[in-house]
Amino acid sequence: MKRPRLRAESLHVGYGETPVIEGLDLEVLDDAVTAVIGPNGSGKSTLLRAMGRLLAPRRGQVLLDGKRIDRMPTREVATLLGVLPQTPRAPDGLTVAELVAHGRHPHQAWYRRWSTDDDESVAAALRMTGMTDLAGRVLDQLSGGQRQRAWISMALAQGTELLLLDEPTTYLDLAHQVEVLELVRRLRTDLGRTVVMVLHDLNLAARYADRMVVLGDGSVVAQGAPHEVLTEDLLREVFDLEARVISDPVAGTPLVVPVSPRTRAH
Repeated sequence: MKRPRLRAESLHVGYGETPVIEGLDLEVLDDAVTAVIGPNGSGKSTLLRAMGRLLAPRRGQVLLDGKRIDRMPTREVATLLGVLPQTPRAPDGLTVAELVAHGRHPHQAWYRRWSTDDDESVAAALRMTGMTDLAGRVLDQLSGGQRQRAWISMALAQGTELLLLDEPTTYLDLAHQVEVLELVRRLRTDLGRTVVMVLHDLNLAARYADRMVVLGDGSVVAQGAPHEVLTEDLLREVFDLEARVISDPVAGTPLVVPVSPRTRAH
């Protein structure tokens, strides 16, 4: 049986003397959207940074196409794996088109300069994210949702089949959160991308992810389809949350309804 393209084995990661992830094993399901969820401090962003080679493990390894990612050339990794941090930053005055063009840098070399293929990749990424008409706008002039779509456009232009998104809906209102996650879903259904994203909103994660991975104290507590993972017992044990899990009347996915202390007493 073919192994997933991206996986972590016995992963130990931390900051300074503080361990965050200890002995974690995880296989990323190919051609699917995986949402990593968990309480604050559980290691979600740390895991994503380690799997994207932004943070070196203390022990264990991350494998990309069967090779240790920390031993692969940076340019090779960048042609296979795209990473969008939680709070990406760009120089002042950068336009959307200029930002998206940066996604083509891993494909450049002294023997290969900018080409029509690069132009087409940038144009396709802008079309996919609905940003074509905003290509000439400066990033600072955009709304939060538009900026996030611009950053995702850059990741798309990179041409990788694997995308890691760290809290892509942070600081966005609900309408823009849905807009971004609808785009993420299209990346999988229309382009066959494999996406791993860290999310805080359990209901949005359940609606838009094919698979959920729950972290608790730096280890995988549960993983599987949303209806298998989001149970009242898990919410109580991992999130310290008393809640009811019902069916979303629109999507049919699990819907978490918190129970207040007063309601719980009755």
